[in-house]
Amino acid sequence: MTMFELDPRLAADTENIGMLGLSRVLLMRDARYPWLILVPAQPNLVEISDLSAADQTLLMTEITAVGEALADLYQPEKINTGALGNIVRQLHVHIVARNTGDPAWPGPVWGHSAAVAYDEAALQTRLQEIKKTLGIA
Repeated sequence: MTMFELDPRLAADTENIGMLGLSRVLLMRDARYPWLILVPAQPNLVEISDLSAADQTLLMTEITAVGEALADLYQPEKINTGALGNIVRQLHVHIVARNTGDPAWPGPVWGHSAAVAYDEAALQTRLQEIKKTLGIA
């Protein structure tokens, strides 16, 4: 049986926050944006349609919960949600809190420019805020 493994590119660019019912929650290492990624923790997933109908519903519930958490925490003007997979084929969903005037506005955040690293204190604060809001231990 094949085990779930996080794509090495996702692992390299993110901090692990924890698990929801279906998905691993990751924080993108770019301090300019509150940017989370959900990765359903099942092997060999590329498309949302690769999930069972029940897991598709659960993924949508998790996407909604994460978007609402980002909205509550950071009061953005818009929550962007996207699942592209052109570079990283493993099924993953970006959920990003956006505001007019952020560095990539109004375009997408991915591919815009090099990420800006968090300083350690800001990283720990963001991780704890998100864990608490999502109820992740």
